Amino acid sequence: MTTKSKPHSGSAGASAQRTNSRSARRRAREFALQGVYAWLLRAEDGNQEAGAIDAHIRDDEEFPEADATWFKTLLHGVLAEAPGLRERFVPYIDRPLAELSPIEHGILLIGSFELIHHVEVPYKVAINEAVELAKSFGGTDGFKFVNGVLDKLAADVRPAEVGAAARRAGS
Repeated sequence: MTTKSKPHSGSAGASAQRTNSRSARRRAREFALQGVYAWLLRAEDGNQEAGAIDAHIRDDEEFPEADATWFKTLLHGVLAEAPGLRERFVPYIDRPLAELSPIEHGILLIGSFELIHHVEVPYKVAINEAVELAKSFGGTDGFKFVNGVLDKLAADVRPAEVGAAARRAGS
């Protein structure tokens, strides 16, 4: 999996403009997704591999555009918490976990981690960022699936925040 920071055609200036249009946190999420994807493809060899994945991703020439602290938080947090994160989102998926694409699986892990462990990130931001990852890297309608699963998870893990947003939207 590679990031989509370079246009399919065009000048270097277009590439820089496209890259600069994404926040450092979004870039961190994109790189974290690369790491989680690699980890999932290697059959989850354990946390000792997290360091190797982290180091490999940090070698990417575009990594300095990412929020390195947020990348580390997401990558290492997701890898350490994956079984518990799965327990939280599996009730909301419409197929067996083994049938998820590694991209959807990785995005759901990252989105779930943010929703559960980082309440300073508004739930709508966590979901929107996951949806954007799915639009960029997932299948055609994968973003709809990710959105639906994380919406249900948010209602479960952040009921007060979701309820307040629903009341504001209704008024």
